Amino acid sequence: MARMNVNPTRMVLTNLKRKLVVAIRGHKLMKDKRDELMKRFLNLARENKVLREEVEKMLKEVYQNFAIANAVMSSEMMEEALMYPKQGVSISLDRKNVMSVDVPVFNFETETDDESDIYPYGFATTSGELDSTISRLNEVFPVMLKLAAMEKEASLLAQEIEKTRRRVNALEYIMIPRLEETIRYIKMKLDENERGNQTRLMKVKDMMIEEAILEKQRFDSECLEEFKAGKH
Repeated sequence: MARMNVNPTRMVLTNLKRKLVVAIRGHKLMKDKRDELMKRFLNLARENKVLREEVEKMLKEVYQNFAIANAVMSSEMMEEALMYPKQGVSISLDRKNVMSVDVPVFNFETETDDESDIYPYGFATTSGELDSTISRLNEVFPVMLKLAAMEKEASLLAQEIEKTRRRVNALEYIMIPRLEETIRYIKMKLDENERGNQTRLMKVKDMMIEEAILEKQRFDSECLEEFKAGKH
């Protein structure tokens, strides 16, 4: 792992140690977030599977009943029966926050208070299968909205999981190793400088001791010469 291009000083070392602590803490938080997102995603995927199977089953019944109604009724009667819908629906979009991800929540309201008032035709000229089709469509509509919101939530969670995974990997395999490698490098350089300083101090000390010894030897020699000169 390539280290950072920094000056090997104690101030830089202190800053890098602080950054390393923050990076390790951030890595743990991001990893916990990723694990929780994965847990929520898997639970949502299981719920989504069950709900999708339910919707497909209901839609299958709708298509079967509609096919039978289309077979027993003329196309003109079918068109006339379904030309003017009786019930209207308005959809509103809200949002909820799931692990810092805004996911959609669909709500709907019918134009009339009586939600069962859905047949735009009289029962005399239509078949029972068409009635079953309209009724089943009325039942499947809110389930389809719930499924749409659930699938969108799963998609958004999957995107957030991927982003979080990349950040975790960047911290784990790039940022933290680079910080650790740079900290080791600075410590090694500072230790080398410390050993170099100690070596220089020892050399200076030896030189001072040697100079003191020479100075003493000169002093002793001068004293001896003066003593000899005084004796004569």
